Amino acid sequence: MVEIGKSVIFIGIVIVIIGIILTFNDKLPFEFGKLPGDIVYKNGNSSFYFPITTSIIISIILSLLLYLFGKFFR
Repeated sequence: MVEIGKSVIFIGIVIVIIGIILTFNDKLPFEFGKLPGDIVYKNGNSSFYFPITTSIIISIILSLLLYLFGKFFR
């Protein structure tokens, strides 16, 4: 039962951090989804958007969080 409690606390902290990032996204020096390296192609009425840099950053952050989760909550 203690493991479930630790997991819920960890997930809650992650949700709070994501909420803070989304709330203050306008005040950050960068904006997720509009980073250098994100590919945007517009041609007439169509457009293509591939957020490669944003995807890499989110992947690194999630990998770090899951690593810490696995290390401290075994």
